[in-house]
Amino acid sequence: MIPGPTPVPETVLKAMGRHPIGHRSGEFQAVVRRTTEQLRWLHQTQADVLVITGSGTAAMEAGIINTLSRGDKVICGDNGKFGERWVKLAKAYGLDVQVVKADWGQPLDPEAFRTALAADTDKKIKAIILTHSETSTGVINDLETISQYVRAHGTALTIADCVTSLGACNVPMDSWGIDVVASGSQKGYMMPPGLSFVAMSERAWQAHKRSDLPKFYLDLGPYQKTAAQDSNPFTPAVNLYFALESALTMMQAEGLDAIFERHARHRAAAQAAMKAIGLPLYAAEGHGSPAITAVAPEGIDAELLRKTVKEQFDILLAGGQDHLKGKVFRIGHLGFVCDRDVLTAVAAIESTLQSLGLHKGNMGAGIAAAAAAMN
Repeated sequence: MIPGPTPVPETVLKAMGRHPIGHRSGEFQAVVRRTTEQLRWLHQTQADVLVITGSGTAAMEAGIINTLSRGDKVICGDNGKFGERWVKLAKAYGLDVQVVKADWGQPLDPEAFRTALAADTDKKIKAIILTHSETSTGVINDLETISQYVRAHGTALTIADCVTSLGACNVPMDSWGIDVVASGSQKGYMMPPGLSFVAMSERAWQAHKRSDLPKFYLDLGPYQKTAAQDSNPFTPAVNLYFALESALTMMQAEGLDAIFERHARHRAAAQAAMKAIGLPLYAAEGHGSPAITAVAPEGIDAELLRKTVKEQFDILLAGGQDHLKGKVFRIGHLGFVCDRDVLTAVAAIESTLQSLGLHKGNMGAGIAAAAAAMN
């Protein structure tokens, strides 16, 4: 019950266990062709969705170095660990970085982006870069509104880390006008780590022609060219492609609306359960991510709680990061998670609090609230 790697269905594991095939073979090209269409379906786009053998950070880095140039002015949203990563990444490539910050646990303010973009009459801002679902704090940012402001600017691109939002909530790339979407296989895709995905709009490809940042393995030009031929410029993780096709086929069978409803239901259940137990949520009210619920238990060592839940029930919860370590624990409900999993996690948390003498309410209140929220 962490935000990644997430649980992997048996059918996906079995698909991965096939013997590898040649990555230049017709058989593998057929897999690439099928998964390319499935990826477009998931991203709700007609644009290119390219596959890199690497982590989600590889997709993030590719998004920057393929669309921007030395000294470009960009605005990075920073309201958590992964917003901080965007800032570090942009600075590493010598970009002129302006930061829009929000306190951890709070969402980014779309108005701050609108104001900065409206003031940029010389069109110096080349990109707005942000994290959609900030996993470190359990906050979902308003990507739709922010991307609308970016499009009104006319020049800047929207570059979004959708690593824990894609496959968990609605991220319609084309209708929202997002230019670059980065994601990773070990999240909503219900797969092991190892593949990352970069979706690029036509505006992003126009920027690629101008980009002068150094790139080789992550140069998306060769990926686009070979994708048109149902191939890959380098040796891909063949068996992860088998897993990808299996996982995306499962997702298509469930349907996007049903997937989004399930994640919203599990968010509601986890939030209601923690409130009923008397454990405050960390994310601002109304801004919780459908991928993960962050909890800030007052007067309780969150690491002790996590350790005891793991020892007693073999359920792994995520901890707090950086200054939140020991102060926050996080319940992942991303990907291959069902109602039973959420109820089991809630019961384990309640039982552990009881065994530690820390349960301050009525036993079973969390389970009752979670069950009610699911109906």
